[in-house]
Amino acid sequence: MHKEISGVILAGGRATRMGGEDKGLVSIGGIALYQHVLARLRPQVASVAISANRNQARYQASGLPVIGDLTPDFAGPLAGMLAGLKQAPSEWVVFVPCDVPDFPADLVAQLWQQKGAAQAAFASDGERDHPTLALLHSQIAPQLADYLARGERKLMLFLHQIGAQRVVFSGQQAAFHNLNTPADCLNWQQTRELKK
Repeated sequence: MHKEISGVILAGGRATRMGGEDKGLVSIGGIALYQHVLARLRPQVASVAISANRNQARYQASGLPVIGDLTPDFAGPLAGMLAGLKQAPSEWVVFVPCDVPDFPADLVAQLWQQKGAAQAAFASDGERDHPTLALLHSQIAPQLADYLARGERKLMLFLHQIGAQRVVFSGQQAAFHNLNTPADCLNWQQTRELKK
């Protein structure tokens, strides 16, 4: 666990492919999807908050702080990241989406160790980048606020602009699989039960 790093679960999206249902609250095996992500993240960080714009009371029932976007227009993951950076109790914040329950158990350690002098690092599986799994320093908040104020929304473009470090998790493509549809959730649950 990194005492100097706090975690934020990004659950603020519209989840259009989930039929508009709040993705983080989709029940898999009787447990909300964000709780599966939380169980994976909690051992890796000092504290956890949830970035959510809907159903905030349901997320608050977890006992965790719930952070809403500072803008009312569902500006994508960057808006959740900005809110998270501004309210985090630590200088460094790691972000994970609410729909990637198998992300690496050493995600935070690897991002931290391989960031070098950069103020941001993000995960890649070697074939695809996964910029919503990222470690950011709170000092980049003003740059991020300016970027969003200009109407920009592309997360990868912002990370390139601030010189973020790509951290490759070789041979772990499955760890970054995100659950976008009810069928994805069902398949993931069935695979988990087979592994037990």
